[in-house]
Amino acid sequence: MVMRLMQDSMPGATEAAAATATTSHATSSFFSNYPLMSALLAFAIAQATKFISSWYKENRWDLKQLVGSGGMPSSHSATVTALSVAVGLQNGFGGSAFAIALVLAFVVMYDATGVRLHAGRQAEVLNQILCELPAEHPLAESRPLRELLGHTPTQVVAGALLGLFTATTIRLICGSGVQDR
Repeated sequence: MVMRLMQDSMPGATEAAAATATTSHATSSFFSNYPLMSALLAFAIAQATKFISSWYKENRWDLKQLVGSGGMPSSHSATVTALSVAVGLQNGFGGSAFAIALVLAFVVMYDATGVRLHAGRQAEVLNQILCELPAEHPLAESRPLRELLGHTPTQVVAGALLGLFTATTIRLICGSGVQDR
């Protein structure tokens, strides 16, 4: 009855209220999505660790460390491990969602220590060759290739441990406060 009166007296009010409720619910769902928040926090911690450690080593702030790939710990490994662990803790380790997240994690970590690591090593060799070219060579003025692309196995394991720790800690701190499905 009240809704009918509102509809008659204020056309469009119910649509606006419904849209606000939907937006509020979507925002609330986003921030209470335990696997997503675990993955994003693990990524942020890994990147912040690289940023701070580069300042400590070089005595200068290198903003590229906040978004760049490579280095210790692997933010990719931290992200996908946190996602996998959180999905497993939330939905169970026997479900398809965990299987998908786990396979994704293995592919990402394998790629980091395989293809990307070797591409970075090849870039080092190619950059050295470019430095040794005579000045009149057409490629002598080429911009150097990025060398820090992949990760050593130690960096990947460190990232995976960070992801495991992050997802587990969030679960322990928030407990039932995180949205269960």
